[in-house]
Amino acid sequence: MDDQIITDDEAAILHVLAKSLGVSPSDTAECLSVVRGDEKNPFDDVEKDYSGQQIGDVSTYQAALIAALDDEVISEDEWSMLNSFRTIIQLQSDQHAMIEEAIHAMAEVDSQGQRRLERLHRFNIVCPFNG
Repeated sequence: MDDQIITDDEAAILHVLAKSLGVSPSDTAECLSVVRGDEKNPFDDVEKDYSGQQIGDVSTYQAALIAALDDEVISEDEWSMLNSFRTIIQLQSDQHAMIEEAIHAMAEVDSQGQRRLERLHRFNIVCPFNG
């Protein structure tokens, strides 16, 4: 949102995240208003600290990574968003390894599996895990 433009790639990742987090399409406009600063963030007054990793973050990251890998064109925006996401949720190296292992296991039974592995290899080159 910093550049005031949501590209198709960014929209695809946001769609996956919204679906993974249970954000309904009717809530999207409200979310955008909060991000733009037009409405107050409902989490500003919550006392619980939601920084760091929460339940479901790893599976959400995995779903977002797979969605990006299944896209024929993986943009730098997608790489950057995924890299930022894993930093925000404080993804650990063992968690990253388990996600990669799951993607490799799925490749054997998935019609897109081989292409997904090629893109995963490219992702690991472009955005190496530094956790």
